[in-house]
Amino acid sequence: MLQEILSLPVEDKIFYAVLVFSWTVYIWEAYLAYRQRKIYRTTMHVPTELGKIMDSETFEKSRLYQLDKSNFGFWSGLYSEAEGTLILLLGGIPFLWKASGILTARFGFGPEYEISQSLVFLMLATLFSAFTGLPWSLYNTFVIEEKHGFNQQTLGFFLKDALKKFAVTQCILLPVTSLLLYIIKIGGDYFFIYAWLFTLIVSLILVTIYADYIAPLFDKFTPLPDGELKSEIESMSKSIYFPLTKVYVVEGSKRSSHSNAYFYGFFKNKRIVLFDTLLEDYSPLNKDGEKEPGTGEENEAAANESKPKPKKQGCSNPEVLAVLGHELGHWKLGHTVKNIVISQMNSFLCFFLFAVLIVRKELFMAFGFHDAQPTLIGLMIIFQFIFSPYNELLSFCLTVLSRRFEFQADAFARGMGRSSELYSALIKLNKDNLGFPVADWLFSMWHYSHPPLLERLRALTGPKQD
Repeated sequence: MLQEILSLPVEDKIFYAVLVFSWTVYIWEAYLAYRQRKIYRTTMHVPTELGKIMDSETFEKSRLYQLDKSNFGFWSGLYSEAEGTLILLLGGIPFLWKASGILTARFGFGPEYEISQSLVFLMLATLFSAFTGLPWSLYNTFVIEEKHGFNQQTLGFFLKDALKKFAVTQCILLPVTSLLLYIIKIGGDYFFIYAWLFTLIVSLILVTIYADYIAPLFDKFTPLPDGELKSEIESMSKSIYFPLTKVYVVEGSKRSSHSNAYFYGFFKNKRIVLFDTLLEDYSPLNKDGEKEPGTGEENEAAANESKPKPKKQGCSNPEVLAVLGHELGHWKLGHTVKNIVISQMNSFLCFFLFAVLIVRKELFMAFGFHDAQPTLIGLMIIFQFIFSPYNELLSFCLTVLSRRFEFQADAFARGMGRSSELYSALIKLNKDNLGFPVADWLFSMWHYSHPPLLERLRALTGPKQD
């Protein structure tokens, strides 16, 4: 058997090595997910150390939610892996390339118009991906998220949103890809330097314009009104010389009840964005059940008064400030810049290796391209398949680094005197998002870019507690 494998042509060895590695990664991921599902199934009661921070009802809701998500992840992951394998075995990539050539030929563009054919190929590939992924996305949104009280979308809103996302993606992806392919074509021996510089410029532009011009196409952004919270945010920003220019509240509640906060912008033009679901005073879910005067029946109102009021979603103003203290800690400690540097170093290395490998015909032959070596196909083969082992290792290293950054950002917020507020905010956010606080150590080590809740709480209450 081994001798037969060794006697295979180089292109066949490459092809089967790609398949074997892909399934090896899938089996490893499935094993890790199995370990975590076992935790969800067997941890039926709140552990003693969690008794003071999580009630049994929330714990059970969290357990069931994460169990459903894990089961869904298993089946969607299996489908994705099987689909990818069938595409490779049945020659789906060269078939789609030929179909793209036929379409472009109908408009008078022959084989010499490789970039035009590449754009058609890209559009067809993204359409195929969108259609095959749609049932899974629908199930996740309208079954799992709906079942556990997170989905706020109607089917019409969901479909309209999906079409809008596809259109915006194509408007960005197609021109950027065409320019990248053109640069590679005319760049000569050092095209990898120009290609890297181009992707760097594009990424900086997208980061700059995303929140101002792209994100508002999907969500409503409104300036945070003048008041105590805004004044406190501005004061905190000035205390660490964070060049804040604007604070926005985004209407995330129309899509989901999950909460978040982030900042963006370069140099002296920083903006902070708060999800309405993060703020007690803004979350529409806190207004559920409230009746306007004269609109409810007296008997029903009396009955409602006797019922315990549901716990509020979101955080109080001091807790929001603690969360922002954590986020601003990422900026002050240089985590954002470090991530950009690492990303661009990796990008440069990948383009350099791409320049070395693109001349190898065996790579194209391995995936069914015997007569042509399209640049876009080369990018797909090398970046998606050949670099897979490297990408897995890099992803793990970045996950470890991210956890380190999160601890440092928590420590920064603690240094600002906000440890108790961050402590309570982390608990609230974990409850609001139904995060399960018990994790398998191996699953956590491989997947968690943020430390588990208990580890963060212990660090906040360590020797340096305020």
